[in-house]
Amino acid sequence: MQAKASTTYQSCFLMPSLSEQLDPRQPLKQLADKLPGAEFESAFGKHYSAEGRPAKPVRLMVGLLLLKQMFNLGDETAVAAWVQNPYWQYFCGCADFQWSLPCDPSDLVYFRDRIGESGMQLILKVSAQLHGKKIQETEVVVDTTVQEKNIT
Repeated sequence: MQAKASTTYQSCFLMPSLSEQLDPRQPLKQLADKLPGAEFESAFGKHYSAEGRPAKPVRLMVGLLLLKQMFNLGDETAVAAWVQNPYWQYFCGCADFQWSLPCDPSDLVYFRDRIGESGMQLILKVSAQLHGKKIQETEVVVDTTVQEKNIT
């Protein structure tokens, strides 16, 4: 069962939203604003049923997987770092700062198993498309220093 989106959020001058508190010049915030959450939800919606316990939001899980890869972290470390970083929370679709863990680290394993290799390829494809032509290299550098040498 997919998580229900919270639509009852009301901005208050006493407690500004997470988006209003963050620096708009930060690259992670800019990337979060470009991330197509609806595309992931429509692509991964077929992996959820209408019965059972509601799952974690797709944007949260995709965001955690992307952050995990961007910063070369393990599942446990990424989930623990999420609590301390408001930019990570905004990247994962949170409207307010959260003080508790977003999920159990094993939920990332279950989500990867649920979406499969094709889902991970979709996440990679969409993240590459966000950068447009900037990611295309005109020159490829091959480093062969770690290859085994056939020296006797």
